[in-house]
Amino acid sequence: MKQRIFMYLFVFSVLLILFQYVNSKRIFEDLNVKLDKREKVITKLKDSIEILENDLLEVSHFNLDRNEDAISYFEKEGYEIDELIPFIKDELYKLNEVKGEHPLVPYAASSGRKMMLNTIKMLNHKWIIADFSDGEFWGELFLTYEITDDKQLKFNLVESFLYPFD
Repeated sequence: MKQRIFMYLFVFSVLLILFQYVNSKRIFEDLNVKLDKREKVITKLKDSIEILENDLLEVSHFNLDRNEDAISYFEKEGYEIDELIPFIKDELYKLNEVKGEHPLVPYAASSGRKMMLNTIKMLNHKWIIADFSDGEFWGELFLTYEITDDKQLKFNLVESFLYPFD
C-alpha cells in the first residue's frame, strides 16, 4: 500500500513537473516572440529618430540660434543674444498693430481684413524670413535688418511673393 502511494505520488510529481515544463516553455516562447517584435519596433524607431535628427540638423542649419558667427557678431556689438532675438521678433510683430496697411507687406489685404506677419525665422545677423496672411491670401517675405548706432531696428524688404489664389 505504501509502495502504491509513493508510486502515485511519483507519477503525480512527474506529471506536475511535465506540466510546469510545457507551460514554462510556452511562456518562454511567447516572451521571445514578443521580444523579437519589440526589438524590430525599437530598431525601426531608432532609424526614425536618426532620420528626424538629420532632418532637424539640416533644417536648423540656417538658424540664428545655431549660427556661431552671427551670435559672435552680436556679442561683439555688446548685445545679449537671448534678449535680442525676442526683441527683434516683437518689433516685427508690433508692425501688425500699425493702422492701415502693413508697412512691410507690399500687398493689399482683401476687403475688411489686414495683412499680418504670422511666423518669423531669423536666419542670421542680417536676414529674416517671415510669412504673412490676411486669412484669405498668404505669402512670404525676405527681409534684411540692422541695428543702427542709436540702437534702432531698421527693416528692409528685399523680396516677397504672394501665393496664387485657386
